[in-house]
Amino acid sequence: MAEIDQPSGRRIAIIAGGGSLPLAVANAISERGNVPVLFAIRGYCEATSVTGYRHHWISLGQFGRLFGLMQAEHCREMVPIGSLVRPALRELRFDFKTMRMMPALIGAFRGGDDHLLTRIARIIEAEGFEVVGVKDVAPELTMPPGIMTQRRPDGAAQDDIAKGRAALVAIGAFDVGQAAVVIDGHVVALEDIEGTDALLARVARLRMEGRIRSPAGRGVLVKTPKSGQDLRIDMPALGPQTVAGVEQAQLAGIAVIARQTLLAEPEAVVTAADRAGLFVIGLQA
Repeated sequence: MAEIDQPSGRRIAIIAGGGSLPLAVANAISERGNVPVLFAIRGYCEATSVTGYRHHWISLGQFGRLFGLMQAEHCREMVPIGSLVRPALRELRFDFKTMRMMPALIGAFRGGDDHLLTRIARIIEAEGFEVVGVKDVAPELTMPPGIMTQRRPDGAAQDDIAKGRAALVAIGAFDVGQAAVVIDGHVVALEDIEGTDALLARVARLRMEGRIRSPAGRGVLVKTPKSGQDLRIDMPALGPQTVAGVEQAQLAGIAVIARQTLLAEPEAVVTAADRAGLFVIGLQA
């Protein structure tokens, strides 16, 4: 396997799920003079995300294999990144180490996504590894504060943003979702287990069915972390696909929390938003 020449800095493990972010994080780590080692999750991570970097393939639930490989690679830090569908406990590929961890894993699965991920982070740290976030190893991949686009939110959009943030605070304790669509002060949809793309598709369908009667070009997608969310392992994300969904839903723009949101392909996000006449803004926490 041909590999990019690696510097002699810290060796940082990337637990790589789907999408473009694992490769973006690997590139950012390398550019900072450190050494990314990717642990690609079978069935989620694309082969193109690991090309050129040192990597290993693992299956969900192979904690023993993961810990052993990380020790062999001299990685004490790990950053989980990329899309991943929450598996059922029966879908995990158990190795001997995982079997010994079953009581803790069963407890982790009894709750929402944030509960699950936080408990798994504790399991990993109990083995002597440090879980770090993208904001720790590649802060340039997070959303900057301010308006990124030509269009700016008007007064109605600002009111919708405030209403969306309040709605997400209200549901945050239930560990449900981290996105809301608000149109003219009306919370028309909240994110559930299907995720942001499905949320936006639902809004587009409601418009087509006449359930949403507000004119096109009004309303905002608001994304914020849930209350107490561990941003090292689960940070809201914004990418070109989100922009496409907002355009299909005929909204005015997107508001996310600056420095607490992953920004995948920022140039593509701004280009797509400007072409569609949308605003994108990073809010102060």
